[in-house]
Amino acid sequence: MAAKVPRKNNGRSRGATTIAQVAAEAGVSPATVSRVMNDRFVGEDKIAERVRETAVRLNYAPSYSARSLALGQTQAVAFVAPDLRNPAFQAILSGLSTTANEDGYRVLIGDSAESVSEEPLLAREIRRRCDALVLCAPRMPDHELVDLASTLHPMVLVNRSAAGAAPALTVDYRTGIESLLKHLYELGHRHIAYVGGPTHSMSDKYRRDGLQSFTAQNADLAVTEVPGGVASEDGFNAVDAVISTKATGVLAFNDLVAIGLLGGLQERNVRVPEEISVAGFDDIPFARYIAPPLTTASVPHEELGVQAWYRLRSLIEGKEPGHDMVFQPRVEIRASTAVRRPD
Repeated sequence: MAAKVPRKNNGRSRGATTIAQVAAEAGVSPATVSRVMNDRFVGEDKIAERVRETAVRLNYAPSYSARSLALGQTQAVAFVAPDLRNPAFQAILSGLSTTANEDGYRVLIGDSAESVSEEPLLAREIRRRCDALVLCAPRMPDHELVDLASTLHPMVLVNRSAAGAAPALTVDYRTGIESLLKHLYELGHRHIAYVGGPTHSMSDKYRRDGLQSFTAQNADLAVTEVPGGVASEDGFNAVDAVISTKATGVLAFNDLVAIGLLGGLQERNVRVPEEISVAGFDDIPFARYIAPPLTTASVPHEELGVQAWYRLRSLIEGKEPGHDMVFQPRVEIRASTAVRRPD
């Protein structure tokens, strides 16, 4: 006959010691046991010591979720972004999670998949599971964001600000796109196509504001807008529309869109930059390694995540989060842009 193997008692399996059993054995109430185990007991030291000794003797392990509820803390924060396929958002998340982990916090992740309607629902749901929230590049309108913010605090906004709704870390997309446009203008390009982002994206609106501002100051410059999106396939699908504009330079909403453009232009035997110059935005890691290396506006995405955690931590601790910050993109000139050749 085979010998029976004793079953291990893991966590809260049947037969595990309960808080009520510890309380009865130590001669105190369950509430006192909870306070002692959560370091919130203010009574006599000998009572606390008796409770701890009893808990050890009975092999009592407090429930993590119950402890979180008792303390009002989960030691977790959340990060919600519109598209986590984008390496720019991945870099922000990396900066946030690495820094938060150093302080003993985990990061929960939510992806709204560019859905304006799902975004607030996701933000509310994930906020109930953690202590605070980083809302990255939200797509919802300003009035909805302001209304929602009052139910989500503590919260930090990244890539978006909204009338004092929460501490904000933003990027000056308007200046960044103007700098890229100026670069192409100085190379002699006078007709440029802009492959835009989502219509509900505030960062796309800021880019368009920059384009309008620069063209208003340079009457000999024409910018033609072409529908695009956020992903490489959006850039690839926009190639024929870009070619039909007869523009000699093209600015893409982001690097992913620009990489799709490069692939589509190559398939159609349109040489970059000899026949058309291409520039992106963000400076994602592989922008410099494609062929040709991509001219772009560099944004310190990981630092955005680091600074988001510093502000979130202050809010959790009941401190002032510090002033809002606006990050300035830096133009990285690479081989995808060149002097316009004469017709």
